[in-house]
Amino acid sequence: MTAYRKDPDAALAPYAATQTNSRGRVHAEPRHPYRGEFQRDRDRIVHSAAFRRLIYKTQVFVNHEGDLYRTRLTHSLEVAQIAQTVARELGLNEQLVEAICLAHDLGHTPFGHAGQDSLNKCMRDYGGFEHNLQSLRVVDELEEKYASFPGLNLCYETREGILKHCSRRNARELGELGRRFLEGGQPSLEAQLVNIADAVAYNHHDVDDGLRAGLLKIEELRELPLFGRQYTRVIQSHPGISRKALIHETVRGMINVIVTDLLDITRAQIAQADLATIDDVRGQPKPLVSFSDEIFRQHQELKSFLQKKLYRHEKVIKMTQRADEIVTSLFELYFGDPSSMPTEHAARAAAGAVESGDSGQARAVADYVAGMTDRYALSAYKRLIDPTLEF
Repeated sequence: MTAYRKDPDAALAPYAATQTNSRGRVHAEPRHPYRGEFQRDRDRIVHSAAFRRLIYKTQVFVNHEGDLYRTRLTHSLEVAQIAQTVARELGLNEQLVEAICLAHDLGHTPFGHAGQDSLNKCMRDYGGFEHNLQSLRVVDELEEKYASFPGLNLCYETREGILKHCSRRNARELGELGRRFLEGGQPSLEAQLVNIADAVAYNHHDVDDGLRAGLLKIEELRELPLFGRQYTRVIQSHPGISRKALIHETVRGMINVIVTDLLDITRAQIAQADLATIDDVRGQPKPLVSFSDEIFRQHQELKSFLQKKLYRHEKVIKMTQRADEIVTSLFELYFGDPSSMPTEHAARAAAGAVESGDSGQARAVADYVAGMTDRYALSAYKRLIDPTLEF
């Protein structure tokens, strides 16, 4: 086999995830002549159908409400930008970080968290629904692209990063991948980093989208130190700046403050832990990627503000209620009559029913509904249930 032009593990910290210390793939594959293993994972994710569907899946605002609001796709790209910046400075594996970032929301339902909560209620008697576990199902089973294995056959470390949270019940079914949820321990630093970068991205970019939509008020945001200090700095430095640029520069400054703190604190904690290998990372009692106490407090304060002022805004609640109606009605329709689904999914429901009864059929229906985009779910609901619905 042709030698790699460049060692993908070169210049990485000893505690980083590398293809040399990787726990490998479920189905063994030969190395590629000029792509590293985590680059291959990233490439497979980018070329997946589930990744393409993210462009029409809600972050906060339904896609048709405006062309400039974040979607799950743009959110995933923004998470990757933040996480890769920190990974580069810490000597972590940027390609693994990017792969995890681009895959972490593949299992999200239409209509964001509203759709997830609705599908979880529908599945309460059949094992429940967790979007992190669904993202893992997508890459392990549901994508059908390769002749030799189901799913995308990603490396252990990528799958570990995708599975940020997991119930103990489901962890017992996942073997080695679920062990840390049962026995303690930490995932790789790359996985820890993506988890925090995800929260940083949605907190700050939801501020931007909330202001754009007119649902948040600058006067109230200025009461938060994280926003208020950056807002004042921009106003003083750039008198007469346009509102659009002012908001952008303020949010940009907030992200810079919080990411710089994340980098400084994480670097110090890594040094104190005296890590020699990735196994040392996994054996830590708590995550090493974290904020200072003060920045964490401000981060949580912003999160609580958004929960109260944006996610519970009457317009968002109205969307949430309609999303619940759509997702619940579609699930009940397809569960009661699987033949209403496309042939491929109807066949999966039938096979699931044979294998494990109602639970197997329900899981196949949940897979189909979770894979829908916002506009596909709306179209299916209007076509099959209520053509008069207005969203």
